[in-house]
Amino acid sequence: MKKVLSAIVGSCLLALAASQVSADEKLVFGIALEPYPPFSMKAGNGEWQGFEPELVRALCERMQAQCTLKEIAWDGLIPALQAQQIDAILNSVSITPERQQVIDFSKPYYQTPSTWVGDKNLPLEPTPEGLKGKQIGVQNSTTNAAYVKQHYGKDSTLRYYNTQDDMAADLQSGRIDIMLVDALSVESLLKTPGGEALAEMGMAPKDPLLGDGVGVAIRKGDTQLKSKVDQGLDALRDDGTYDKIRSRYFALDISVH
Repeated sequence: MKKVLSAIVGSCLLALAASQVSADEKLVFGIALEPYPPFSMKAGNGEWQGFEPELVRALCERMQAQCTLKEIAWDGLIPALQAQQIDAILNSVSITPERQQVIDFSKPYYQTPSTWVGDKNLPLEPTPEGLKGKQIGVQNSTTNAAYVKQHYGKDSTLRYYNTQDDMAADLQSGRIDIMLVDALSVESLLKTPGGEALAEMGMAPKDPLLGDGVGVAIRKGDTQLKSKVDQGLDALRDDGTYDKIRSRYFALDISVH
């Protein structure tokens, strides 16, 4: 009887330990509810697809973690991370000195320059002098927004948008003259209806405000998760998984070497 009781107690303890281990491996990744193709977009069945949702799933598999995606408005992602509503953000959050004061980052998993896009029939010189008096569109709460505010806010009118789709629609209708976006999003943008009327107007020069690549955002001081994420990203690069995922969405090599 004692042996049976001991076995039952032992089984319960093992089950409890297993549940604790499992609970420790459950992670919630925040994702902006505003689609940002080809980085993130929703399929007809409501499932998140794109470069970054695929990368989240591959990374979590390497970390042997059970992960879910939680939809949050873009400008609420970092506050949600700080409030412990989510554990990490793999959603095109650029690494900047300002952000590093309040959150930590993994090593960068991609980098992309910023580029100006406008009406191909109305070429503009994308300098502060060339855009003086013009309407500039930029996505809110991004490094592009910080850059445009700093260098163009004095003599140009800035228009802030929640999504790139809304911004592109205003550009196509003439409500703004030009917009600054991530270069990697331009290829898919030009293929959208009406996109054939748009063209790249030049790259923005390197600037600290535009960040130092894009990393996984992690709560300040969470060194254990940062280490796991860094190791997972290294594993994805080493075994070719990263490139397989990247090549489905981008022709260019966007990895950080």
